[in-house]
This record gives sequence, C-alpha cells and structure tokens, in this order.
Amino acid sequence: MKSISLTQFLIEQQREGRINADLRLLIEVVARACKRISIAVGKGALGGVLGSAGTENVQGETQKKLDVLSNEILLEANAWGGHLAALASEEMDDPHPIPDRYPKGEYLLVFDPLDGSSNIDVNISVGTIFSVLRCPEGVKEPDEKAFLQPGTQQVAAGYAVYGSSTVLVLTLGDGVYQFTLDREQGNFPLTHAKMRIPEDTSEFAINMSNMRHWEPPMRRYIDELLAGKTGPRGRDFNMRWVASMVADVHRILTRGGIFIYPRDLKDPGKPGKLRLMYEANPMAFIVEQAGGAATTGRERILAIAPAQLHQRVPVFLGSKNEVERVTAYHLTPADRADAYA
Repeated sequence: MKSISLTQFLIEQQREGRINADLRLLIEVVARACKRISIAVGKGALGGVLGSAGTENVQGETQKKLDVLSNEILLEANAWGGHLAALASEEMDDPHPIPDRYPKGEYLLVFDPLDGSSNIDVNISVGTIFSVLRCPEGVKEPDEKAFLQPGTQQVAAGYAVYGSSTVLVLTLGDGVYQFTLDREQGNFPLTHAKMRIPEDTSEFAINMSNMRHWEPPMRRYIDELLAGKTGPRGRDFNMRWVASMVADVHRILTRGGIFIYPRDLKDPGKPGKLRLMYEANPMAFIVEQAGGAATTGRERILAIAPAQLHQRVPVFLGSKNEVERVTAYHLTPADRADAYA
C-alpha cells in the first residue's frame, strides 16, 4: 500500500476533529524548517557551517554555527504564518514575540533548534525537538509566564533526527508516528504508525563518566545492570550512548531501552542537565504516547509545573518497567542520602 505524506496525514487528522487548521499548518511549517536544517547539516564543511559561532546561549554554552542557523531558520519560518502567538527557543533568553505586522494565532511553539550540537563537527546524528502549547485565553502579548504550563498541556510534540536519513517523529496525543524525508520528492512519507516501546529491555543509555557524582540509588541501579547474569537482575545489559538526546531516544523508540540523565552532585546548584520545556517535556509526551514512561527519578515529568522557561530536570525515560524500577529506587527511604556505600 502506498504510504501517505505528512500533509495527507495531518489533513486526515483535521477531518477527524483531532486538530484544527492552524495546528496542521504549524506542524507543516516546522517540518519544512526541519528540511532546511537537514540540508544545512548534510552539507557540513561544504556549507561553512561547522565550528563555533563564538557566542554563548542563555545557559552559558558555546554556540555552534549550526545552532545559530537552525534557530534562525525556525524563527523565520514560523514568524508570519498567523498560527503562533509567540515562540521560545533554548538558544534565546526570552520568548520571541510574533512581529506586529503579522497576524497572531492561538499556539505557542517551544523548541531546541539543534539538539546534540556538540556532535556536529564529528558527523554524528543531531536533531530538532519541538513542543506546541495553547496560548492562555485572554493573553494578547505572551511573556514567559504564558509558556509555564505542565507537559500534560502539550497539544503536539515531535523531533527530527538528521542522520543517515532524516526522520520526523510526531505525536498529536493519539499515538506516535514516524515520517522519513524523501529527498528526491521533498516530502515526508509516513513510514511507521503507532510506534510502541517494549515494556522490558536489556539496553541502557547513560554517561558513565559522571558515575562518581551520582546519588546512591542511581549508583545502585547501574551497579545491578553492570553485574549482568551474576548480579541480582540475572541477565546481561548493553550500554549505548550517543550524547545526542534525539538519537538516543529515537533508538529507544525504535527497539526499546532506557535513557537516563540523572541529577548528580558535580554541580549541586543544578537539579538536572536537560531542559524541562525544550527537551524533557516533548520527549516525555512522545515516550508516554508510545507506551513508555518518563520521570525525574521521583515524579512524572509531564506533571511538573514549570517555574522557569529554562528550568532543568533529571530525565529517566523509555521502557516502562525499567523506568518504574529505577524510580522506585529513588523513592525508597533506605536508598536516600548516604545509605548506599
């Protein structure tokens, strides 16, 4: 059977009453922007886009040229369509208003324009993550407060992975769908529908170099996995780590696994590494829609009421049974503080 395009898929969703025309157009615009970013990433050194931009973002991280370019592509693409009230980017301090000369819509777009950008120069997969919220009723000039909604309020979320092929993964709150860019045709045909994450897994993704900084329950969990067949789990586990969240999560969505970026004591002032609004919420929405689970190790990510636009949180997501196990370890009183030696 011939696959349908992203546009056809969205029109069908609109006809069935799941989305309106503005949300359909918004997602199509984001998809077109992702195609432009994919082209820029694919050119690499030929496009003069590798290396540092010589600037820092709001988190104090050095920006890559492609970070800046990807951010500009998404801003420009979404400014004039009339479906957005405002945008917020991981690369910008404050929300970006829609210029007064353009009509405004009912949605807010939150995005990480180029996740995993530290991998750009070594030709490893990177991606774009996005989340769509409704602008609160009666708000004409959205500020940061308008964006501070729990992840349960998302109306859509997705990501693109720029790898050996470019894929766009999307949820509208009714399952998870994957579209693969056909470079010759210039569109995104549907290639996987109703994606599901296996409840059990023998793969985990984590940066082991931070182990000495972890909390006791986190060390307990990883020690059990590393013990393999001779340990309490009674089977061997494999570790995978790309250091690009979109690539690691896409692998888990495709074949199962657990992705962990826990809280650590290396910088006690930071509750976590990943950003709630730009990374954790959209990925948690997608993972839950695919039958997985997503927590901070202590609470459901989507239930968190954000306090800041650039708020950070620990992230545990993927195969449901593993996420629930490691979360239970963090909630057991005996595993708190220095109880684990």
